[in-house]
Amino acid sequence: MKTTIDNTFDDFKKALNNNPILQQEFKEDPVRAAENFVITNPKETDAWIYRIIVLALGLAILSIIIGLVIITMSKITFDQQLITIFTAISSGAIGALAGLLAPSPKK
Repeated sequence: MKTTIDNTFDDFKKALNNNPILQQEFKEDPVRAAENFVITNPKETDAWIYRIIVLALGLAILSIIIGLVIITMSKITFDQQLITIFTAISSGAIGALAGLLAPSPKK
């Protein structure tokens, strides 16, 4: 019997305390009983985490680029250092977005 738990030790303890069949399996053969656990990770099962992060990074990139265009085209003079800071922030966000969207290597 497979038991699904989150990637935490507390979840493991709850599953073991609440399931007498699992307790008996651990008394008989702990290694075989531990192999029956299926560990889930929210990053792998919840697609909305990545959607929210990608959306936030995309909005940050677009707003910074639009802001830089407005600053560059306006007649008001801004400090050159401000433009450099915005450029650095947007390039960091582009790198983070590329890292999220690149396929991860398989073991």
